[in-house]
Formats: sequence, C-alpha cells, structure tokens
Amino acid sequence: MPYVRGQDGDYRIGDTRVSLDSVVYAFLSGESAESIAQSFPVLSLEQVYGAIAYYLANRDEVDALLRASERGYGELLHEARENDPTFYQKLADARRARAAG
Repeated sequence: MPYVRGQDGDYRIGDTRVSLDSVVYAFLSGESAESIAQSFPVLSLEQVYGAIAYYLANRDEVDALLRASERGYGELLHEARENDPTFYQKLADARRARAAG
C-alpha cells in the first residue's frame, strides 16, 4: 500500500484527504508521529510514519513543493487584499479591538 499518492502536484496520505504538507509541517514543528496521528484521526500511526519516511526520502522535491505552495498562498492573499481592502481593514480593526479587550 502506498503511503503517499500524488496527483497533479497534490500529495495526499493514502486514500485520505489529508495532505502530505499537513503531516510534514507538523513533523518539522517537532511533533511526534503519535501526536500527528492524534491530530488526524483518519490516519493510522503506520500511515504517519510512512508519510514521514516518504518526506525524508524525497526531501528536496517535497520542500520545493512546499515553497511553491507558500508562494502561491502569498499571491492569493495579496490578490484578495487588493480586491477587497475594506474587508481586510475591518478584520484588522476587529483584531485590534479584541486584543485591546
């Protein structure tokens, strides 16, 4: 059984909808495989270890995909802010008001 399946640059764990990057980010943040499995109940501990092993064996490729994904997210966020600046200003105001308590 393959632990990671890729399709059109999108990598998922087994037959689940859990993305490889979700597991990798948790792993890189220092979470144990057991903790990651608890965070994603649909994954078995074996699948988590398999995903981590896949990442370690393909680190350069997966890191490149993660960087590309982060750039894409940044571009989408920038575009959204340009398209609806009033919404993002209200959001910032609400955050400040909440922080002020």
